[in-house]
Amino acid sequence: MIRIAVLGGIGSGKTYIAKLFNFPVFNADLEVAKIYKNNRQCFKKLKKKLPGYFSSFPAKKNQIIRAITNNEKNLKEITKFIHPKIKKKMHIFLKNNNKNKAVVLDIPLFLENRLNKKSDILIFIQSNKSETIKRLKKRDNFNIDLFKKFKKIQLPLNFKKKKSNYVIKNNFTEKLVRQRIERILKKII
Repeated sequence: MIRIAVLGGIGSGKTYIAKLFNFPVFNADLEVAKIYKNNRQCFKKLKKKLPGYFSSFPAKKNQIIRAITNNEKNLKEITKFIHPKIKKKMHIFLKNNNKNKAVVLDIPLFLENRLNKKSDILIFIQSNKSETIKRLKKRDNFNIDLFKKFKKIQLPLNFKKKKSNYVIKNNFTEKLVRQRIERILKKII
Protein backbone atom coordinates (compact mmCIF):
# COMPACT_ATOMS: atom_id res chain seq x y z
CA MET A 1 0.00 0.00 0.00
CA ILE A 2 1.30 3.41 -0.99
CA ARG A 3 1.01 6.16 1.63
CA ILE A 4 0.46 9.56 0.06
CA ALA A 5 0.77 12.50 2.45
CA VAL A 6 -0.43 15.97 1.50
CA LEU A 7 1.62 18.78 3.01
CA GLY A 8 1.21 22.54 2.89
CA GLY A 9 0.22 25.61 4.78
CA ILE A 10 -3.03 26.33 6.56
CA GLY A 11 -5.75 26.92 3.97
CA SER A 12 -3.64 25.72 1.03
CA GLY A 13 -6.30 23.20 -0.03
CA LYS A 14 -4.82 19.99 1.38
CA THR A 15 -8.18 18.49 2.37
CA TYR A 16 -9.83 19.36 -0.94
CA ILE A 17 -6.93 17.92 -2.96
CA ALA A 18 -6.66 14.81 -0.75
CA LYS A 19 -10.23 13.88 -1.74
CA LEU A 20 -9.42 14.25 -5.46
CA PHE A 21 -7.00 11.30 -5.31
CA ASN A 22 -9.99 8.93 -5.01
CA PHE A 23 -8.33 6.77 -2.37
CA PRO A 24 -9.33 6.44 1.29
CA VAL A 25 -8.37 9.63 3.15
CA PHE A 26 -7.34 9.95 6.78
CA ASN A 27 -8.34 13.49 7.74
CA ALA A 28 -6.71 14.38 11.08
CA ASP A 29 -8.77 17.56 11.52
CA LEU A 30 -12.01 15.56 11.33
CA GLU A 31 -10.65 13.02 13.79
CA VAL A 32 -9.69 15.80 16.23
CA ALA A 33 -13.23 17.20 16.01
CA LYS A 34 -14.62 13.71 16.78
CA ILE A 35 -12.38 13.43 19.84
CA TYR A 36 -13.58 16.78 21.19
CA LYS A 37 -17.18 15.77 20.55
CA ASN A 38 -17.15 12.15 21.75
CA ASN A 39 -14.23 11.45 24.09
CA ARG A 40 -15.18 12.13 27.73
CA GLN A 41 -11.79 10.95 29.01
CA CYS A 42 -10.03 13.54 26.87
CA PHE A 43 -12.48 16.23 28.01
CA LYS A 44 -11.83 15.36 31.68
CA LYS A 45 -8.07 15.65 31.15
CA LEU A 46 -8.46 18.99 29.39
CA LYS A 47 -10.76 20.29 32.10
CA LYS A 48 -8.30 19.22 34.80
CA LYS A 49 -5.28 20.81 33.07
CA LEU A 50 -7.12 23.92 31.82
CA PRO A 51 -10.00 24.39 34.29
CA GLY A 52 -10.82 27.97 33.33
CA TYR A 53 -11.71 27.07 29.76
CA PHE A 54 -13.74 23.87 29.73
CA SER A 55 -17.04 23.72 31.59
CA SER A 56 -19.28 21.00 30.18
CA PHE A 57 -18.92 18.03 27.84
CA PRO A 58 -18.42 18.05 24.90
CA ALA A 59 -15.55 20.52 24.49
CA LYS A 60 -16.79 23.36 22.32
CA LYS A 61 -14.78 24.97 19.56
CA ASN A 62 -14.97 28.43 21.13
CA GLN A 63 -13.59 27.04 24.43
CA ILE A 64 -10.67 25.44 22.63
CA ILE A 65 -9.97 28.62 20.65
CA ARG A 66 -10.10 30.76 23.81
CA ALA A 67 -7.71 28.41 25.64
CA ILE A 68 -5.21 28.48 22.76
CA THR A 69 -5.36 32.21 22.06
CA ASN A 70 -5.14 33.20 25.76
CA ASN A 71 -1.95 31.27 26.48
CA GLU A 72 0.51 29.64 24.10
CA LYS A 73 1.32 26.93 26.67
CA ASN A 74 -2.29 25.75 26.46
CA LEU A 75 -1.77 24.67 22.86
CA LYS A 76 1.08 22.43 24.01
CA GLU A 77 -1.11 20.96 26.77
CA ILE A 78 -3.93 20.27 24.31
CA THR A 79 -1.65 18.67 21.71
CA LYS A 80 -0.12 16.45 24.42
CA PHE A 81 -3.54 14.79 24.80
CA ILE A 82 -4.73 14.91 21.23
CA HIS A 83 -1.72 13.88 19.13
CA PRO A 84 -1.26 10.38 20.62
CA LYS A 85 -4.96 9.70 20.01
CA ILE A 86 -4.66 10.86 16.40
CA LYS A 87 -1.59 8.70 15.88
CA LYS A 88 -3.52 5.68 17.20
CA LYS A 89 -6.50 6.45 14.93
CA MET A 90 -4.13 6.78 11.96
CA HIS A 91 -2.66 3.33 12.65
CA ILE A 92 -6.16 1.84 12.83
CA PHE A 93 -7.04 3.57 9.54
CA LEU A 94 -3.90 2.18 7.87
CA LYS A 95 -4.60 -1.33 9.18
CA ASN A 96 -8.22 -1.17 7.95
CA ASN A 97 -7.14 0.03 4.51
CA ASN A 98 -4.03 -2.08 3.94
CA LYS A 99 -5.62 -3.89 0.97
CA ASN A 100 -6.00 -0.64 -1.00
CA LYS A 101 -3.43 0.38 -3.61
CA ALA A 102 -2.97 3.67 -1.78
CA VAL A 103 -4.25 5.87 1.02
CA VAL A 104 -4.03 9.62 1.47
CA LEU A 105 -2.94 11.14 4.77
CA ASP A 106 -4.27 14.63 5.36
CA ILE A 107 -2.47 15.46 8.60
CA PRO A 108 -1.48 19.11 9.11
CA LEU A 109 1.50 18.32 11.39
CA PHE A 110 2.60 15.17 9.53
CA LEU A 111 6.32 15.96 9.42
CA GLU A 112 6.33 17.87 12.70
CA ASN A 113 5.03 14.80 14.55
CA ARG A 114 7.41 12.50 12.67
CA LEU A 115 4.61 10.37 11.24
CA ASN A 116 6.37 9.97 7.91
CA LYS A 117 8.15 6.90 6.64
CA LYS A 118 10.92 6.85 4.05
CA SER A 119 8.63 5.17 1.51
CA ASP A 120 5.85 7.79 1.82
CA ILE A 121 5.01 9.89 -1.20
CA LEU A 122 5.00 13.48 0.03
CA ILE A 123 3.02 15.97 -2.01
CA PHE A 124 3.34 19.66 -1.22
CA ILE A 125 0.30 21.83 -1.94
CA GLN A 126 1.53 25.24 -2.97
CA SER A 127 -0.92 28.10 -3.04
CA ASN A 128 -0.78 31.84 -3.47
CA LYS A 129 -0.45 33.37 0.01
CA SER A 130 -2.83 36.30 -0.56
CA GLU A 131 -5.45 34.03 -2.19
CA THR A 132 -5.15 31.60 0.73
CA ILE A 133 -5.64 34.34 3.34
CA LYS A 134 -8.61 35.69 1.39
CA ARG A 135 -10.20 32.22 1.36
CA LEU A 136 -9.44 31.63 5.05
CA LYS A 137 -11.13 34.90 6.03
CA LYS A 138 -14.34 33.62 4.42
CA ARG A 139 -14.47 30.69 6.86
CA ASP A 140 -17.02 31.06 9.66
CA ASN A 141 -14.55 30.06 12.33
CA PHE A 142 -11.49 31.96 11.07
CA ASN A 143 -9.47 33.52 13.88
CA ILE A 144 -6.27 35.39 12.99
CA ASP A 145 -4.71 34.83 16.44
CA LEU A 146 -5.33 31.09 16.22
CA PHE A 147 -3.95 31.06 12.66
CA LYS A 148 -0.71 32.71 13.87
CA LYS A 149 -0.33 30.28 16.82
CA PHE A 150 -0.76 27.22 14.58
CA LYS A 151 1.59 28.67 11.98
CA LYS A 152 4.26 29.00 14.71
CA ILE A 153 4.24 25.27 15.49
CA GLN A 154 4.53 24.27 11.83
CA LEU A 155 7.78 23.67 10.01
CA PRO A 156 8.63 26.32 7.40
CA LEU A 157 6.79 25.77 4.11
CA ASN A 158 10.02 25.84 2.09
CA PHE A 159 11.32 22.94 4.24
CA LYS A 160 8.13 20.92 3.57
CA LYS A 161 8.39 21.71 -0.13
CA LYS A 162 12.04 20.52 -0.27
CA LYS A 163 11.13 17.28 1.53
CA SER A 164 8.30 16.57 -0.92
CA ASN A 165 8.43 14.23 -3.89
CA TYR A 166 5.92 16.33 -5.85
CA VAL A 167 4.42 19.80 -5.80
CA ILE A 168 0.86 20.63 -6.80
CA LYS A 169 0.26 24.29 -7.49
CA ASN A 170 -3.23 24.91 -6.22
CA ASN A 171 -4.76 27.77 -8.13
CA PHE A 172 -8.13 26.70 -6.72
CA THR A 173 -9.40 25.43 -10.10
CA GLU A 174 -10.32 21.76 -10.10
CA LYS A 175 -9.38 20.96 -13.70
CA LEU A 176 -5.68 21.85 -13.41
CA VAL A 177 -5.34 20.20 -9.99
CA ARG A 178 -6.94 16.98 -11.30
CA GLN A 179 -4.52 16.92 -14.25
CA ARG A 180 -1.55 17.23 -11.91
CA ILE A 181 -2.90 14.45 -9.66
CA GLU A 182 -3.37 12.16 -12.68
CA ARG A 183 0.27 12.76 -13.75
CA ILE A 184 1.52 11.98 -10.24
CA LEU A 185 -0.59 8.82 -9.95
CA LYS A 186 0.73 7.53 -13.30
CA LYS A 187 4.26 7.78 -11.87
CA ILE A 188 3.61 6.20 -8.47
CA ILE A 189 1.00 3.50 -9.08
